[in-house]
Amino acid sequence: MTNEIRAIFDSIAPVYDQLNNWLSLGQHRIWKEMAIKWSGAKAGHTCIDLCCGSGDLALRLARRVGNTGQVYGVDFSPNLLATAQERSQQQYPQPAVTWVEADVLNLPFEDNQFDAATMGYGLRNVTDIPQSLREIHRVLKPGAKAAILDFHRPNNPQLRAFQQWYLDSMVVPMAENLGLKEQYAYISPSLDRFPRGDEQKELALQAGFASVTHYPIVNGMMGVLVVSKF
Repeated sequence: MTNEIRAIFDSIAPVYDQLNNWLSLGQHRIWKEMAIKWSGAKAGHTCIDLCCGSGDLALRLARRVGNTGQVYGVDFSPNLLATAQERSQQQYPQPAVTWVEADVLNLPFEDNQFDAATMGYGLRNVTDIPQSLREIHRVLKPGAKAAILDFHRPNNPQLRAFQQWYLDSMVVPMAENLGLKEQYAYISPSLDRFPRGDEQKELALQAGFASVTHYPIVNGMMGVLVVSKF
């Protein structure tokens, strides 16, 4: 399954940002800034962005931590990492981001290494959510926080119907025009499988986090799970 998911993300790398923009109704940049704020990342911090994709969130983190900080962007898709590296050279040449090809279920970092962590649209796609949360807990320093942003199925039936209509009528046809219909058809089933906010909080507590909060945004079609390690 992991290889299949990696193949999907490798194939969509050239249009990843464009499709994220469509998926989020153009609002993903606002939500990413919210996630960075909730992660507690500050100037001089060492931070990690998991499932970094084409690097948008990692580069935003790099601007937050500044010249004295360090950011690691981690993804298992070499094509997306290549896109991220190219983008960083164009937009943010300062060497504040280290791009790492790795599985977020088995991170190549020491315990208690990071001051803050983010993950944007990644937790829904990992094959073992509890293990992913345990790894985030392991690599964070005591007192550090992680902010995990993702799409959700809203509880409201009308909003669920709108979300499904938007996926079926707008996103998948746009992906089809780019020859990526099969790759983006996986989104709807992934939303059906993804734990709701309260379930995510329970999983985070089981992973060892002492403080957990889930912020629903866009009427529950999106959410940010904020977890603290004590």
